[in-house]
Amino acid sequence: MERSEDDPKGLIREAYRMDGLGSSECRSIFLDWALSVDATPERIGRLVERYGADDHPMTAVLREASAAPTATGRRGGRRARLGAAGFARDA
Repeated sequence: MERSEDDPKGLIREAYRMDGLGSSECRSIFLDWALSVDATPERIGRLVERYGADDHPMTAVLREASAAPTATGRRGGRRARLGAAGFARDA
């Protein structure tokens, strides 16, 4: 079983080996993968280079994910709406 730093659980590799996967299944597998690693655009790009077959739905999911903007952290929430004293800020 071939493991890589980019796909330590082999989820992406196995997705490419499965027949009949649709986009929704590939997105689910991608989410499982992304939750287990630091899913950077560079890492996703290496997976496309390694496994990417143009006609596979996982390739489309990976390309879409690598083009998406990355999150920079949590924004907003209760603390952002409240001032330092704990009162709502004026709008």
